[in-house]
Amino acid sequence: MRSIWNGAIGFGLVNIPVKMYSAVEDSNLDLDMLDKSDFSNIKFKRVNEKTGKEVKWENIVKGYLLEDKYIVLDAGDYTAASPEKTRIFSIEQFVKEAEIDSVFFEVPYFLEPQKNAENAYNLLLKALQKTKMAGIGTFVMRDKEIFGMIRPYDDKVLIINRLRFAQEIRDYKDLKIPDQKSPKEGELKMAVSLIEQNSEKFEPTAFKDTYAEDLMKIIKQKAKGGKVKKIEEQAEDSGKVVDLMAQLKASLENSKKNKKVS
Repeated sequence: MRSIWNGAIGFGLVNIPVKMYSAVEDSNLDLDMLDKSDFSNIKFKRVNEKTGKEVKWENIVKGYLLEDKYIVLDAGDYTAASPEKTRIFSIEQFVKEAEIDSVFFEVPYFLEPQKNAENAYNLLLKALQKTKMAGIGTFVMRDKEIFGMIRPYDDKVLIINRLRFAQEIRDYKDLKIPDQKSPKEGELKMAVSLIEQNSEKFEPTAFKDTYAEDLMKIIKQKAKGGKVKKIEEQAEDSGKVVDLMAQLKASLENSKKNKKVS
């Protein structure tokens, strides 16, 4: 692993120097974009809008268009905007993790203590475990303010979950959400039964991204000259009223059969 941020966790007056590492990796296949005519690789270039000539990375700067004029920023400007936040994730409050709606969760990062910070790191880890709380705060990484939650993971390591700011959550009021009419008693009872019948303790290892593997099988099949069976796209819903009770009964029967087989 390669650290993506070096800084410290601010826990009251205690600073815990840490290194941050991405806790996830992409499971998708790395597909290249090709020219349909000869399968040549497609390359992207950064070009000057006026001259059309390619610009090297070392000659690229970032700027903000203000009143028809670009204000160019350098590395020192980003740090000067919030010097403390570029170095410290300061825990501003402690909350129960269950109070945070899942819509706010983004990317997780592992935290590793730097030299001589092991005791303070372990103290925060154990204190969060004991209180069953999580620390909330912000810091700056890659020229962007990050809202995050720090908590124990697997009872062995501290992890920061990047959170979305409330202003980033879109309003759903423009959606055509039906009025919350009370469902029929029989349908509700059967829907509850279906949920209870399929309720289990969450085991994340039971779920695996298999699409990449399935797609690789198709790739190997085509490489050998085999033909791939085309699947027709399903037509849009006809808009006909469905018999919920019949569908629920069928769902319960299928669920019972599947449990017997397993």
